Amino acid sequence: MAMERARRALSELWDRYSASDPGLLRLMAGLRTVGSIGLALAVLAAMGTAVPQLVGGALAAMVSTFAVRDKRVADQAITLALGWPAALASVSLGALLNAHVVIGDTFFVLLIFAAAYVRRFGDRYTAIGLISFQVYFLSLFVHATPSILPHLWLALTIAFASSALSRFAVVPETPERTLRRLRQAFRARTAQLIATQREVLEVAPDHLDATVADLRKDIARLHETALMIQARLEDGTADPATANQLQRRVVDAEIAAERLGILLLNTRAKGHADTLTLHLPNAPLPAPVRVLGDEDDAVRTLRKEMRALQVLVARLSENDLGTGVTRLRNRLLSYRDDANLPRATPAVQDAFRGIGEAARAVLGLRMALDGPGDESDDAPETVRSREEFEAEDLALADEAAPAERTGLDRPTTRAAFQVAAGSALAVVGGEFLSSQRWYWAVLTCWVVFLNTSSTAEILVKGYRRLIGTICGVVAGVLLAGAVGPHTWTAFALVLVFIFAMFFTAPISYALMSFFVTAMLGLLYTLLHTYSLHVLVLRIEETALGAACGFIAAVLILPVRTDEHTDAQLVTVLTRLRDVSVAAVDQLGGGAAVDLVDMARDLDTALDALRRSTSPLVYPITPLRVRRRTARYLVALLETCAYQARSLAATAELVPYSRSVAADPRLTAVGPRIAHNIDALISRVEAEEPAKEREMLRARGDRPREEEEGAGAPAGLPEVRSGPSIASMLEGSGDGKLRSGTVTFRVLRHLQRLDEGVTALARPLKVPIADDRTNPRAAGGGGAAPAPARPAG
Repeated sequence: MAMERARRALSELWDRYSASDPGLLRLMAGLRTVGSIGLALAVLAAMGTAVPQLVGGALAAMVSTFAVRDKRVADQAITLALGWPAALASVSLGALLNAHVVIGDTFFVLLIFAAAYVRRFGDRYTAIGLISFQVYFLSLFVHATPSILPHLWLALTIAFASSALSRFAVVPETPERTLRRLRQAFRARTAQLIATQREVLEVAPDHLDATVADLRKDIARLHETALMIQARLEDGTADPATANQLQRRVVDAEIAAERLGILLLNTRAKGHADTLTLHLPNAPLPAPVRVLGDEDDAVRTLRKEMRALQVLVARLSENDLGTGVTRLRNRLLSYRDDANLPRATPAVQDAFRGIGEAARAVLGLRMALDGPGDESDDAPETVRSREEFEAEDLALADEAAPAERTGLDRPTTRAAFQVAAGSALAVVGGEFLSSQRWYWAVLTCWVVFLNTSSTAEILVKGYRRLIGTICGVVAGVLLAGAVGPHTWTAFALVLVFIFAMFFTAPISYALMSFFVTAMLGLLYTLLHTYSLHVLVLRIEETALGAACGFIAAVLILPVRTDEHTDAQLVTVLTRLRDVSVAAVDQLGGGAAVDLVDMARDLDTALDALRRSTSPLVYPITPLRVRRRTARYLVALLETCAYQARSLAATAELVPYSRSVAADPRLTAVGPRIAHNIDALISRVEAEEPAKEREMLRARGDRPREEEEGAGAPAGLPEVRSGPSIASMLEGSGDGKLRSGTVTFRVLRHLQRLDEGVTALARPLKVPIADDRTNPRAAGGGGAAPAPARPAG
C-alpha cells in the first residue's frame, strides 16, 4: 500500500512537471547541450589541452548543439556535418583577420548579413549561418591567432563530435518521441484543468474569483500545448492522414474541456460565464448566487461525475482501461443523450452534457493514439460515438498555401539589412569603448534581431537583455571571488549556468541573459582576464549594442509596431471571418470543409498577434491608454476565437452524426457576421492612409485625392447591431427554436460571437448602426431566407 501511494505521488509529481514543460523540450535542450559540452571538456582535458582551447571547445559544443533545429534525425546529421567545415573556415578567418582591424570588421559585418539573409532558406541554412557567426565570435573571444589554429581545429572537431554523440546517443531526440511527450503533456494539462473545474463546483463564493483565474490560466496552458502539438504533427506522425486525425482529436478535446469550464461556471453564477475567456482588466465576474448544497442530488452527482472524468483523463495514457473504467466511460458518454440527464436546472443539465462531450473527446483521443481498442463492453452511446469518429476520419480537401512575400518585404531580407547596419554601428561604437572587447556590442545587436518583427519588440528585447546583463554582472563578481583559481569548479558552474540558460530561455529572456553573463564572468576567470572593469564594460557594450540595434530598426527599412500589429490584426479578423462563415454555412447544410485546419489557422494568427502586441502591454510602457486598448482587443479576440472554435467543432459533427442535423435557418446569420467583420477589417486597413493624410495636413500639404478633386475618402462600412440572433432565426422559421437541433445547440456561441464582434467596433472606432427596425439589414443586407423547418 505504501509503495502504491509513493508510486502515485511520483506519478502526480511527474505529471505536474510534464505540464510545466510540455514535451520536456526545455529539459531535453538543457541536457543535450550540457552533455555535449561535458563530453568535449572530458576529451580535451584528457589530452592536456590548454584552458583557452578548453573554453573554445566548450563554446563550440554549445553552439553546434543549439543551432541545429531540423526536425528529422537524418536532417540534423546532415546539418551538423555541413556546420563543421563552416566552423573551421570561420575560426580560421577570424584568426587571420583579427590583426587587421578594418578588413576584419568589414568581413564580420558581411558575415552577419549573410547569416541573417540565409534564414529565408530554412532551418539548415539558419543553423549554418548561426554556427559561422558564433564561431567567428568565439575566435575573437579567445583571441585566436594563426599559431594556435591547429589546436582550435582539433577543439572544434572534438566539439562537433561530442555534439553528435550527445544528440544521437546520450540524449537522443526524434520527432515521434517529442510528439509522444507533447501528447503526455496535453493529457497532464487536461487533468489539471479538470481538477480546477472540480473546484469551481466546490469552492466557497468568496474564493470563486481566484478559482476562475486559475481556470483561465489552465485553459491558456492547454491551448499552448495544443499549438505545440500542431507544429510537430507533420514530422512526428507516419502519414498525413494520421496527422490530420490526431489534430482533429486534440482540437475536439481542447474545445470540450474549455466549454465544460464555462458550463460549470454557469452553475455557480447567474447570467453568462463567457468572461472565462474574456479576461479584461478589472472586469468583474458574474454575480455569484447561492452555493449549491450537498442536499441537491443533481449537484452531488455532478461532483461525482467530475471526479470520474478526472479518472478517465488520468487513465488516457494506459493501454488497458479495465472493466471499471470502461463502465465509467460508458456512463459519462450516456449524458450526451437528453433522456439520461437528471432532473435539475438547465444550467446543471448543460454541465452534464458538457461532461458527456468531454468523455467523447477523451474517447476520440484514445482511438487516435491507440486504435479502437476493446469494444466488447461498449454501451449504445459509446458505439454511436465511435461511429461518429470513424465517419469524421474521411479525407478533407487541403487548403492552398499562402503566397510568400518577396524582395525587401520578406522579413529575413529586411532583418539582414537592419542587423548589418546595426552591427556596423556597434563595431564603430564598440571600438571607442574597447579595442579588445568591442564584439560584445555586435553580439547584442545580433541577438536583439532574432525572432523579433517590429521596432518595439527590438526595444523591449534589448531592455530585457540589459537588465539580465546588469544582474549577471553582480552575480559574476560574487562567483569570481568565490571560485578563484579552482578551474574545474568553475567549469562545473559553467555547465550549471548553461543548463539554466537553455531551461529558462522560453520563459524569460532577461533570466537567460542573467545566466549568460554570470557564465561569462566564470569564463573570464578561467582565461585569467577577469576584472570588475571587464564586467562593467560588458554592461556598456550591451547597452551600446541594444541602442545600435534599435537605431538600425528605426532608420533602415523600419517596421513600425502599429503597422505590424495592424497587419496581424487584419490576419486574425480574416481568419475569424473565414472559420465563422464556413462553420455557419456547414451548420446550415452547406458543403463540408476542413474547419479544423481553419480553426488552427485562426489560433496561429491570434498567437502571432499576441506576440506582436507584447511590447504594447509591457508593464513599463508609458502609453497607458494604448496598453489598455491592446489588452482589451486581444481579450475580445480570444473570446471570439473560442466561440468560432466551438462553432467549428459542432459543425464538424453535422455531416456524420445521427443525432445532430443541419438547420437551414442558420444561413441567415452568416451574412451579418461576415459584414461586421469585413467592416472591422476595412477600418484597420484604412488606418494607415488616414494617418498619412493627417501628417500631410500637419505639414500644410493637401492629400493627393483632395488635390485631384476626389474629396474626402468614402465612408467606411458600419457594424450592424440590432435584433438578437435568436429573434432573427425565429423570425425566419415557423416557430420557436427546438431543443436538440443544431440551431439550439449553437445559438449561444453565435450570439456571443456576434456580441464580441460588435464590441470590437468600439476600440477600433467603427461606427455602429442599429438595425433593430430593419431585420433584413441585420442579416447582412440581403433578403431574409425563405421559411424552413429545422432539421433534426
